[in-house]
Amino acid sequence: MIPSQVEAFLEMMAVERDASPHTLSAYARDLADAEAGTAAAGGLMAADEAAIEDWYASLSRRGLSAATSARRRSAVRQFYRFVLAEGWRADDPSRRLDAPRQGRALPRVLSREDVERLMAAAALRDGAGGLRLMALMELAYASGLRVSELLALRVDAVRRDPAWLIVKGKGGKERMAPLNLTARTAVQAWLKARDAARKSDAPDSPWLFPSTGASGRLTPRRFAQLLDQAAIDAGIDPARVSPHVLRHAFATHLLEGGADLRVVQTLLGHADIATTQIYTHVATDRLTEVVRSKHPLARDE
Repeated sequence: MIPSQVEAFLEMMAVERDASPHTLSAYARDLADAEAGTAAAGGLMAADEAAIEDWYASLSRRGLSAATSARRRSAVRQFYRFVLAEGWRADDPSRRLDAPRQGRALPRVLSREDVERLMAAAALRDGAGGLRLMALMELAYASGLRVSELLALRVDAVRRDPAWLIVKGKGGKERMAPLNLTARTAVQAWLKARDAARKSDAPDSPWLFPSTGASGRLTPRRFAQLLDQAAIDAGIDPARVSPHVLRHAFATHLLEGGADLRVVQTLLGHADIATTQIYTHVATDRLTEVVRSKHPLARDE
């Protein structure tokens, strides 16, 4: 049962802080977890510092991520500040809770074999929809474009079958993005289907991937849905696949192939090379696993 003080806190967050339903739901779950975790000490309103710290330490023992632990810590800290302000307690038992260290999470990456299976599944789709999905996937994997950059491509940028695209990325900075022959072939096939589907008296959309939606172009959500279905068709867990994962695969596979880190930084449009360096960890981990599992002298005794 939710204590009345927690209900009052959530009401305050909704009315005074204009918290969204999603945020309120997260706070409610986090505080319910803390209430259950301190039940032996009488719950949140009776718990002392030791009880709160024991509950907090249990989060990592239960396998919760640093990000989740940090969010629950924040919820409890804010709750007790509210309780103090209301005069319901004279102390804050959460004051000594330290924020967990949150190392940068390694990006999810598909293997080369996974990408090939994903492409093969998409290629089996009939009609213009299949050609569009192939063009989307080949462009993302060949160029490392962000999904926002990919879906903002204008049709006139690819009409002449270029080997490079000029892309405007974050902060309005322009960069060159490469297109290999496979990607160019997929784009030209999609262009033919796109043009054939357009009514002769209708004005052409400026976007390479037009849509009937309000924006006039395909949305990231729709692209993600198409990828999910392709992943299912390929026998790959759709949770491992997203438009951004194709960008991660582009970078990681380049580094695995011996590409220079600075070159990959430029191709991705990263302002700071530290952002690019995370892919070296992914590539190293994958190569280490290959050696461990495939090398004849690395067999477990």
